[in-house]
Amino acid sequence: MIDFSLSEEQLEFQKLARDFCQKEIIPNAAHYDETCEYPRPIVEKAFETGLINNHIPEEYGGLGLSVLDGSIISEELAYGCTGISTAMEANMLAECPVLVAGNDEQKKSFLGRMTEAPLLAAYAVTEPDAGSDVQGLRTTAKKVGDEYIINGNKMWITNASVANWYFVVAYTDPGAGFKGMSAFLVEADSEGIQVGKKEMNMGQRCSDTRGITFENVKVPAKNLLGGEGQGFKIAMAAFDLSRPMVAAGAVGLARRAMEESIQYASQRKTFGVPIASHQAISFMIADMAKDIEAARMLVWQASWQIDQGIRNTKLAAMAKCFAADTAMRVATDAVQIHGGNGYSKEYPVEKLMRDAKIFQIYEGTSQIQRLIIAKEIFERKKK
Repeated sequence: MIDFSLSEEQLEFQKLARDFCQKEIIPNAAHYDETCEYPRPIVEKAFETGLINNHIPEEYGGLGLSVLDGSIISEELAYGCTGISTAMEANMLAECPVLVAGNDEQKKSFLGRMTEAPLLAAYAVTEPDAGSDVQGLRTTAKKVGDEYIINGNKMWITNASVANWYFVVAYTDPGAGFKGMSAFLVEADSEGIQVGKKEMNMGQRCSDTRGITFENVKVPAKNLLGGEGQGFKIAMAAFDLSRPMVAAGAVGLARRAMEESIQYASQRKTFGVPIASHQAISFMIADMAKDIEAARMLVWQASWQIDQGIRNTKLAAMAKCFAADTAMRVATDAVQIHGGNGYSKEYPVEKLMRDAKIFQIYEGTSQIQRLIIAKEIFERKKK
């Protein structure tokens, strides 16, 4: 049996997130976009409301929500501002590797603390010369006694300056390719860590994005996640959890762009009638509606699959790719429907278009998602 209805609990979380978005995010979105300030007051209110870290298992102080639950919440928060929602949900990306591969002690320490106070974490993998090609990273971790010494540079790290701890991937055996990568949980106040200047990005401007330099940073061996050589595997497995929720954020942005377009097209008149009466406009909005529904269904299916313990790599990539491309296309068309007004900061679609682009880039570009999908289709079929 197939049932697309949400449970009472899911509807409650959806309403909670939607109300929070209307009250706390939408009224403040323009301010944080303009000033590029980190939205800490909103993040702290979200923590108090239970909208952050809710996927952490109950035994470590969380609510133990499913990926589908998280995706429903992510769509609602992103509807208001994906800069603010990214600042809030970057924790999820850093915590996923711990959920996937952490031992009980690591989960108690690094996940447990996140439910006790409004702390933040960061996923530190990307480097100046290693984005989509993770194997190109140069950061190293050398075992010395009961510690690892980390040296290297990370780039485009969300929550870099506000994080309490980092998930870091580094080479313990540079000659072994991706099998030589290991993953570590690194305290952000460790000696030898330098956080760079805030990047002034095109969109999602209040998200704290910076570079991080690790210079002879000592990390206890107990903070090795999994085992040596497991870093790449852990990082990729975490994406199966996080990509559906990121894709849900793209759906939320697209839905906002569509609803702004519907409202504007119903009010703006040309040739004596609302522009929604013109087929050229109504068809654009019809395309928005069908693609948003399709994107949401991919998100829900990818989320459901991983929640059932089924490998969802292909569907997660499909959801991320399709939702990201949809968000960019819908936001661009929303600006077009608004005409000259859409190019002005006085209307929200200008910001939505700037914010949308990064969905096609971060957490695996749309091109990388297509590579993953093709690999799943052809290589998995041979096995």
